[in-house]
Amino acid sequence: MKVFKFGGASVKDAAAVKNVTAILKLYPGESLTVVVSAMGKTTNALEKVATAYFYREADPKPLLDEIKQFHLNIIKDLFQNSSAAVYDQINNLFVEIEWILEEPPVKGYDFIYDQIVSAGELLSTRIVSEYLNSQGISNKWMDARDLIHTDNTYREACVDWELTRERTRHYLMPLMNTPGGIVITQGFIGATSENFSVTLGREGSDYTAAILAHCLDAEAVLIWKDVPGVLNADPKYFKDAQKLERMSYHDAIELAYFGASVIHPKTIKPLENKNIPLYVKSFVHPELSGTMIGKDVQTKPLIPSFIFKDNQLLLSIAAKDFSFIAEESLRDIFGSFAKSGVKINLMQNSAISFSVCIDNDKIKVPPLLDELKKNYKIRYNEDLQLFTVRHYYPSTLEMLTQGKEVLLEQRSRHTAQFVTRELEK
Repeated sequence: MKVFKFGGASVKDAAAVKNVTAILKLYPGESLTVVVSAMGKTTNALEKVATAYFYREADPKPLLDEIKQFHLNIIKDLFQNSSAAVYDQINNLFVEIEWILEEPPVKGYDFIYDQIVSAGELLSTRIVSEYLNSQGISNKWMDARDLIHTDNTYREACVDWELTRERTRHYLMPLMNTPGGIVITQGFIGATSENFSVTLGREGSDYTAAILAHCLDAEAVLIWKDVPGVLNADPKYFKDAQKLERMSYHDAIELAYFGASVIHPKTIKPLENKNIPLYVKSFVHPELSGTMIGKDVQTKPLIPSFIFKDNQLLLSIAAKDFSFIAEESLRDIFGSFAKSGVKINLMQNSAISFSVCIDNDKIKVPPLLDELKKNYKIRYNEDLQLFTVRHYYPSTLEMLTQGKEVLLEQRSRHTAQFVTRELEK
């Protein structure tokens, strides 16, 4: 019993869906739970719909029509029969979004976001499931919202593990105990106790695969990417990026936490707790070994790994009076960050100020700044970059910071981080 995860790039068009079919044919007779993300850049497109609708920035309906046409074009390329059931399935999903857009929003942005954006995975899995059936790969489509139950923290839901385990074993386990049983389900989404759609955090489909694998006691999780495995750097920045053949759970957690895009940060721990290995493999060359992540594994080769995060904001928080930033202040400051849903990428404390590096989220950050201004003086710099190097050498750090102004720096035995900006020429 294995859990597969296919991201948006692996189902971005009709050819990609056909490639997924070819990969699944490499595993005949295996019981597979297949987690699928939204197609291509659909999540980004649906985010624009949600923002236009909630903030009245533009008419969301033309934006939604573009998404609908994108999916219909893929269906036309995959199905010769113009009356295939998948057409009705897709149209019905878009009708549900259109109903939302017809009424003014009555709840907060995060709630609206999840009700609209969660449709991306429902659309992709309906298409993939129907196409697999048409190609002789019998499978059952399952709604992940019937399996993964969460609290009401929209856009960053916390899993109710007890109920999720119970539902997964009731609905999914019997199908996985059947040789050759294949289930197609969605990444990224779950349901609250009131049965509202909720999302698990951006790029959360990896996490979905880990949740289901944990609950099923799966043999392994395979994440299919457009890279040969986990690389020590983003090829956009390093043309000579090298593949890591093996990684320890600990190194994988560290890299994901610091922002490595190849794995969602929450993915590793559920697998580590059950000693379930994770394989990151190429959907372009599925015959290659990829990267294996597991217990009692030494990362190989042990070379520096580089993570770059753009669009960073460095925020310094100080008391308005002559007091120090002490424990009481930190409690209040962290409470404000938790309330706003802003994650801290790097932090540093001194007697009179507390500095943090965060993603400059245009929706979440402004309310946070307004909240902090009530009790603190704040200063910030925008348009910065955060460099993180795992297993660094001094020479690598000199190379990274050359020609840059370092605004904040931290080093431990294995990890170094720098907040920088380009020096003016």
